[in-house]
Formats: sequence, C-alpha cells, structure tokens
Amino acid sequence: MQIETLLNAEIKKVVQSLFQADVNDNLIQLQKTRKEFEGDITLVTFPLLKVSKNSPEKTGEIIGEYLKEKVEEVSDFNVIKGFLNLSISDKYWSTFFNSIYTSEKYGFAANASGKTILLEYSSPNTNKPLHLGHIRNNLLGFSVAEILKANGHYVKKVNLVNDRGIHICKSMLAWKKMGNGETPQSSGIKGDHLVGKYYVEFDKMYKAEIKSLMEAGKSKEEAEKNAPAIIEAQEMLRKWEAGDKEVVDLWKTMNGWVYEGFDVTYKKLGVDFDKFYYESETYLLGKKAVEIGLQKNVFYKKEDGSVWCDLTADGLDQKLLLRSDGTSVYMTQDIGTAIQRSEDFPSTNQMIYTVGNEQEYHFKVLFLILSKLGYDWAKECYHLSYGMVELPEGKMKSREGTVVDADDLIDEMVKTAKTTSEELGKLDDCSEEEKEKLYQTIGMGALKYFILKVDPRKGMLFNPAESIDFNGNTGPFIQYTHARIQSLLRKADFFIDEVSLGDYVFDTSEKEIIKLIYDYPETVKQSCNEYSPSIIANYTYELVKAYNHFYQALPIFKEENEEVKKFRLQLSKKVATIIQQSLALLGIQAPGRM
Repeated sequence: MQIETLLNAEIKKVVQSLFQADVNDNLIQLQKTRKEFEGDITLVTFPLLKVSKNSPEKTGEIIGEYLKEKVEEVSDFNVIKGFLNLSISDKYWSTFFNSIYTSEKYGFAANASGKTILLEYSSPNTNKPLHLGHIRNNLLGFSVAEILKANGHYVKKVNLVNDRGIHICKSMLAWKKMGNGETPQSSGIKGDHLVGKYYVEFDKMYKAEIKSLMEAGKSKEEAEKNAPAIIEAQEMLRKWEAGDKEVVDLWKTMNGWVYEGFDVTYKKLGVDFDKFYYESETYLLGKKAVEIGLQKNVFYKKEDGSVWCDLTADGLDQKLLLRSDGTSVYMTQDIGTAIQRSEDFPSTNQMIYTVGNEQEYHFKVLFLILSKLGYDWAKECYHLSYGMVELPEGKMKSREGTVVDADDLIDEMVKTAKTTSEELGKLDDCSEEEKEKLYQTIGMGALKYFILKVDPRKGMLFNPAESIDFNGNTGPFIQYTHARIQSLLRKADFFIDEVSLGDYVFDTSEKEIIKLIYDYPETVKQSCNEYSPSIIANYTYELVKAYNHFYQALPIFKEENEEVKKFRLQLSKKVATIIQQSLALLGIQAPGRM
C-alpha cells in the first residue's frame, strides 16, 4: 500500500479517536519532508486545528505520538512549528523495494487508459531547413508522446507540413529567377538547405527593391506593398491555387527536395510520425468549412469579398478567414486540418498542438471557431506551448539566413562529444567502431537532455559547450552513470536473487535512493499531466546524483555481508533500469559502456 494512503487512513482514525471528529481528505495535507529536516512524509497540522483545539505544535505532538505507538510503519517523528515530520520504518522501505524490484515496467501505467490522443509536432515550412527552434519542437513533441504512452494512452503522432502559401512561393520565385536549374544533385547541397538558400535570396531581392522604391519617393509601406518581387510572389500563389501546371510542377519538384532533406534530419533526431498532413490538401476542406460557416451566419462577408469571424463578444478580435481574392490564410488551413483529423480518427479524445508560444492567440481563436462551427471535440483541443530557443548571440531569423540549421548543430554536437571524450579519456577502452557510435549517442543525448530539462513554457538559452559536460545536470553525466552501473553489474559473479536483510538499518544514501524510486510512478504521471518532459529529466538527474553519492560512500564489492552486497547490486540494477526508461521517454539512448 502507498504510504500516503496508509497514513491518510490512520490519521483519520487518530482524529476520530483523540478529537472525536471526522475529517475530509482535503484537511489531511501530506507532502514530502523538506531536505533540511529529518523525516520522510510531513503532515501540515494547520487544517486540523479546529478539531484539535490545540496549537499547531501541540496538535503535531499528539498525532505524532499516537502514530508512532499504533502504526508500525511510523518509526519516529518531529514537529517543526505546524509541520509534523514522520519517519517511515526501514521495514516498510525494504518491503516496498522487494515488491517492485522485478517489475520491468515499474512506474508506467499497468493498463490502457482507453484514451486516444493525436499529438502534432514538427510542422515545418517547406521553404527552409529545420533549425534550432524546430529541434525543440521535435524533441518536445516526441518526448511528450512517449510520456503519454507510458501513462497508458494510445497516441498518434502527426505532422502538418506547411507546404503552401506566400512563403513557399518566395523560394520558388527566387529559384526561378536566379537558380539556373540548380538541383541538390548538381550542387551537392542537401535539398532543404538548397531551397532555404533561395528563401534568403528572395529577401535580399525584395529589400533591394524596397530601398529603390523608397529612394524614388515611395513611403516604406507603399514600397513593401508595390515591390515587383512581392507582387510576383502573390501572383504565383494565385496561379498555384488555380492549378497552373508550370507553377504546380515547380512546387512539387522543390517540395520533393525539401522532404528528402527533412527525412535525413528526422532520422538524426530519432523522431518519427504515424501520419503526415499537408496544408496543400487540408486548406480546401478549410475553405469548405468557411462556406458552411457563412451559411450558418457564424462568419460574415465584407464588401470586398473577404470572409471574417467576429469574436469581439468573446473578448477577442475579428479574424480573417478568406482574403478578398479568395485565397486562404493559416486559420483556414488549420480549421480544415482539424476537421480532417477528426474524420480520420473518430475515436480521438484529444488533439494536442506542439507550437511555439508566439501562436497562443492563434490557437485560442482556432479552438473557439471550431466550437462555433459545432464541433464538440474542440473543447478538448490543447496548445502545448513552448518558449523560444536563443543562442548566446541572440535571436535567429530565417529570412536573413542567421538561423542555426538543425543538421549543422547535430554535427557540431557529435564533434564536441568526440573532442570532450578524447580529452577526458572516457572511451579509451573502446574500439574505433564503438567510439563512433558513442560519439553519436553522447552528442545527441547532450542536445536532447539540455533542451528537454527546461520547462517547455520557458524560453531558453542553448549553449552547446555546457550541454556536453560530463558533470552536472547534463545528458552525458546521466549516460555515464548508467554505463558505470552496467559495468558494476557485469563484475557481479553471482545471480542477484531475492535477499533477506532481516533487521538491516539502511544507510542514509541507500534510503534516499529507495525514496526516489518510490517517487518514480508519480513523476511519470505528473510529467504527463503537465505535458512536461523536464519533470522526468530533472528527476533522473536527482536519482543519478543520489546514486553517485551512494556509490562513493558505500563501495559495494568491499562489503563483507553477502546479503547487503546483493541488495546494493539490486539497488544499482533498479536505478539503471529507471535511468534507461526515463532517458527513453526523452528519446535518449542509455549506453551500456562509456
């Protein structure tokens, strides 16, 4: 039985017996004892003062004495102001550990929840390669999907590819004007990088035209609107929507280059998808939904022919859904995509969108419009919002070519892992083939952990050099501890079976690890409820820190008592299993050797 459940029941008995009163569960507030105090579980006495008719300290003393005498799981107590700190017996912790030691999936949901979740992540534009911001998106989306699965949910990972729109036409137009037939094959440039090159070229051309028009007397706003480049790009978009063969063929060719490039990057990142959606297909369904909304008077049409949704009564603004020329906007496409997904997966209980926090307003509007269109499932849609990633040099801008490409960053991480490992002599005993694999594993582990250990809602500063450190709160530190434990287990020349510790008194470092193992299921659950891999990441770091302290304080093979030695190996093995499972939830490999 969970110790909190047991204590809750016993405290109710105490209150009934000593104070002749019944109390609700919400008055019994139990929490982990703070590290600076002795104890394992703390009861907050303030909510019980009305029934105890005593001071907070006296109430704690009375309840503590009763529990110590009547409940064998409570070995001792102390009272600090209004907080009753209870020490749980070693026997309880020993029984608990024996009960979960052989459970391979301890911490994960034992049964399916019956809940189906569609989780969207990545959602790249086909006018540029993936960059550092996309890396956070992909790693966050993939990890949250794995955490949802660990909690018993059925998850479908989907990717909405932004393969149409004015930004796509900008790359196409620049290639048409300046490309001279250049291809990934002829240039040796990865397809998504090649297309991104022409997106940057368009911006240069556009800015030069704006400057020229302004020098000729036009205002900045007039110049931006009347520059030949933007007018041609807009005309290309209209031709694309009209099905112009030449434009559509070019679009298919350049998008094909990008998809091949994306696939390589996704493989490097270790992320995957169950289904791809393309805005070039779903925007038509969105336009159809807008027409239905007009018929139902959910939307209205202005004199210029543009279609809008008035959300001012809901505290929002008026939202454009179709331009006056009939072309769609992002909102139109997202409406269509959501409807298509509900039709593809009718048993879906929730749709989660992994998108940066600059789009928070967009999703408020999207979910509200879907509700107004009569889709009940809209109230279960959720925006998994995350903060932006910056480098020490500052923000990145795709159109100016100042982004950090995902491929370049991944390669740099692997190189840094190699350099750091060689300097520290960490992999001297490995073969060259093993080393190359480990450089990949360490480099990607460093990148993923550094990004995922930060609460998704917060912005972050990414420093490659910091992330690769073999000490501190980093991926390599955790990976190295896992490898150390595996090495330790390989040295054990006997089978680690069930042990009998008798009246063995745990060392503080042993007990700390068992308590952390006890917390693991709740950690996995909390990370799911909050859609936050950072909870898993930082828990794993705390577990690894506690294990390293134990490892230094209590040399295992020097222990003379065979039962205690076996127990410490058991403890080590369980820690390694939890490290491996937790890293897997973050999309990180746990090497057996380092």
